[in-house]
Amino acid sequence: MASHAFDPTILPPAAPCPFCNIASAYASYDPSAPPAADSPVLDPENVSPLSFIVLSTPTLLAFLDILPLSRGHLLLCPRRHASKLTDVSASEAAELGAYLRILSKALVRTTGVADWNVVQNNGAAAAQVVDHVHYHLIPRPEIRASGKLRESFTMFGRGQREELDDDEAVELAARIRQNIQLVLDEEAGKGKL
Repeated sequence: MASHAFDPTILPPAAPCPFCNIASAYASYDPSAPPAADSPVLDPENVSPLSFIVLSTPTLLAFLDILPLSRGHLLLCPRRHASKLTDVSASEAAELGAYLRILSKALVRTTGVADWNVVQNNGAAAAQVVDHVHYHLIPRPEIRASGKLRESFTMFGRGQREELDDDEAVELAARIRQNIQLVLDEEAGKGKL
C-alpha cells in the first residue's frame, strides 16, 4: 500500500481521537487472509472504546459501530487522522472507495439485508460526531415486511440506537471478515466454480 508523507496542513486532533486510538491499537493484516477470531491481533479489549475490527490495512480500518442503527452497522476510516473528507490524500480516497464497495458486498452477504446506506458527514453542522473522517455503512432491513408500517425511516445517522452486544459483535465481525475474504477471492478469480 501507499505510504503517506507528513502533511503540515493537517493538524493532529486537539483532543484524543477514539479512531486514532483504535488505529494505533490494531496491526494491519491481509484482508484476503484475515486472522482467526480468537487472534490477539483482533482482541477487542486492546483499546477503549471497545472495537470489533472487520478490516485492517496499512491505510484503512473498518469496525462495527458501538451504537448501531441496525445489525452490521460499520464504520470505515483512514488510519491517519484527517478531520474531513477534503483532508484525505488521493490514494486514501481511492482505497476508501474501493473498500466501500467490497465492504458493501460482504455486509449484504453477512446480514442478508440487500439495501443499505453509505453516509459520510463533514463537520459538526453536518452531524459529524467524531472528528475523524469516516463512512457509515448501514444495513436497512425492509420495515414494511416486518409489519411496522408506522415506524419512521431513519437516515444519516439519526434514529434509535442500542449498544452493541459484545458476544454478538465478536461473531458478527468474524463473519464479515470471512465474507470480505470471499469477495476478494472471487474478484481475484479464486472463487469456487
